[in-house]
Amino acid sequence: MSVRRKWRRWVNSRKFVRVGKRCSLDGHSLEIDGHVELEDYCKVRSNTIMRTNGGGKILIGTYSGISYNCFLEARTIIQIGRYTGIAEFTIIRDTNHAVIGTSDHWRTTPYISQPIVIGNACLIGSGCYISPGVAIGDGAVIAQHSVITRDVGPFEIWSGNPARKVAHRIHGIPDSTKKRYQELLNTYGIKDARHGFKEQAAEVRDAVNLEGNRAAEERDQLMAMFAASSPREEK
Repeated sequence: MSVRRKWRRWVNSRKFVRVGKRCSLDGHSLEIDGHVELEDYCKVRSNTIMRTNGGGKILIGTYSGISYNCFLEARTIIQIGRYTGIAEFTIIRDTNHAVIGTSDHWRTTPYISQPIVIGNACLIGSGCYISPGVAIGDGAVIAQHSVITRDVGPFEIWSGNPARKVAHRIHGIPDSTKKRYQELLNTYGIKDARHGFKEQAAEVRDAVNLEGNRAAEERDQLMAMFAASSPREEK
């Protein structure tokens, strides 16, 4: 690694509240403003902006990556699990203006903020928009340029604007599709988990057999926590 890259990695690491071991942070124009935490082996590419306001937090799990030109903004919490990839030009914001039910200008309406939880081993394609309050289950895949406005179940594939479920990665696959992808897997194989995380990777893979949506449960817990801590109007 060149001296310039080492220096850039060190400078960028100082922008985060917490940086785990062996994170890759040598991209250009990395703008970090507020409370952002990285676990081990995370990678953040160039021209990414991560911003928090009003006590918000952005938490990124071990061996997850944020690609080029992504934008993340939190007033509550954006939580991204382990082994998850966020592709370039994706926007994840936990806040929107309240514009339905009022004719007031959008600048005068209040912010509505809700936590976002993206699970383990998810793949978020290029140019996606993840809306406030959404939970994306473990192992889910979001196609390019999708707008996610509802919860996504574990190992589901969603696409479109607004996005909808188009397939499940394991269940209900036509025999012709199974045959095609099995041939691809036989040709290219499955890579070993890097950095010795084989047991953790196996846990994520085995989650396909579990019921429920762990990410949604965590999101609900966060919502309850913020609701309990928010100021109440006097009667």
